[in-house]
Amino acid sequence: QVQLVESGGGLVQAGGSLRLSCAASGRTFSSYSMGWFRQAPGKEREFVAASRWSGTEDYADSVKGRFTISRDNAKNTVILQMNSLKPEDTAVYYCATTSVIYGSGRYRQVRTYDYWGQGTQVTVSS
Repeated sequence: QVQLVESGGGLVQAGGSLRLSCAASGRTFSSYSMGWFRQAPGKEREFVAASRWSGTEDYADSVKGRFTISRDNAKNTVILQMNSLKPEDTAVYYCATTSVIYGSGRYRQVRTYDYWGQGTQVTVSS
């Protein structure tokens, strides 16, 4: 069993930055793929960024160039650095993980992931 705990959400003005962390426990996750997703009220959960088992990264077009995903395998932690935030980035942000190896495109899909955190709220004011 894997437990994921997100932290770092909050309220920030447009143009500001936030740093989200996701701490994993239960298993070492150096070979796992990690993803960040978000869900705004009334909308479906959507892909934000992924750090794949292969060491490669992927970003949604809406955050590319503004968000950066990184991981510290020694600390079982994945980070989402969010810069130049916009009001449309407002959502609950979730981290997720899977140990299953898929083709690279699968890591954009909610159904790919086996374990999810409880989410952390990010609110960007205009």
